[in-house]
Amino acid sequence: MKICFFGSSLVSSYWNGAATYYRGMLKELAALGHDISFFEPDAFQRQQYRDIADPPWAKVLVYPATTEGWQSSLEIAARSADLLIKASGVGVFDQELENAVVEIPSRAVRIYWDVDAPATLDAMSQHPHHHLRRAIPRYDLVLTYGGGEPVIAAYRSVGAPDCIPIYNALDTSTHFPAPASPRFGCDLGLLANRLPDREQRIDNFFLEVARTLPSRQFVLGGSGWDNKDTPANVRRVGHVGTGDHNAFFCSGLATLNVNRESMARYGFSPPTRVFEAAGAGACLITDDWKGIDAFLEPGREVLVASSGGAVAEHLDSLTREIARAISLRARARILAHHTYRQRARQFNTLFAERAARIEAAE
Repeated sequence: MKICFFGSSLVSSYWNGAATYYRGMLKELAALGHDISFFEPDAFQRQQYRDIADPPWAKVLVYPATTEGWQSSLEIAARSADLLIKASGVGVFDQELENAVVEIPSRAVRIYWDVDAPATLDAMSQHPHHHLRRAIPRYDLVLTYGGGEPVIAAYRSVGAPDCIPIYNALDTSTHFPAPASPRFGCDLGLLANRLPDREQRIDNFFLEVARTLPSRQFVLGGSGWDNKDTPANVRRVGHVGTGDHNAFFCSGLATLNVNRESMARYGFSPPTRVFEAAGAGACLITDDWKGIDAFLEPGREVLVASSGGAVAEHLDSLTREIARAISLRARARILAHHTYRQRARQFNTLFAERAARIEAAE
């Protein structure tokens, strides 16, 4: 199939946490024989902070962040696509694109692929006249990268013909055990961009822990933290490109995951970092959210904390030997059940079954 995909960026992870999800999924879909074109706007300096060159498995089309830019790109995509996909959070002209994808003449199947479904659904629930309330019923399908039954039910309630989660996963070619780096050495590391609906949770689960454990060393990676007041034992390292992810995850005694507030509330929304950290061989501590045991076994493959105090307790009791045992079990689980190759096969099966139903009905 010819897949035309509108997303934030395939080539840059700068202020773009979905980049590795796009890369992992689309690379494996290309390996299954699909023709991928990825349309992304020239916005937020992402082209100046590229992590990768244009990949051989996708054609990357960067359009100006203007009305003419997105319109001409959509016209090109609509003429050739079998699947026309609009991801959430492109960053510029999202509303216009989300409406136009279902309005433009095309033979393509129209898909809304939500990479932050809890936040999107919250926005729709708070605004009765939200544009997606009118647009979603006109899409053929909604895909999400998390959320489970609560997200599925919520999308169906606003008129989605169907909603299917295709969860984050591990790209084994990019995230794997690597030598530690002094730059990232610490007792606990956190890799997360500074976002409004996560900052308070990071204060509680990370920065307050650092304040209560002054003899421990902490590393905070990600964009937006430069002017944040942090304890003296927290070292801020700024944006960490994907090429340094493995060293980041492998350099600390443990790595922390903190979900955004809406993702924690809906549950079943493991961020990409969970799979990447485990795949790189990190001992992972995560905030508590419903559904974690569907991906990793608490206490055996991941340490779960319901508060900052619980994070501190885990850190106090953690030894190098215990951390290594947890990380080895987690990596084995992820490799067995949660790789992008497996997710791509799920996608393929989904559309093969859909095509068979359509053919049977004709």
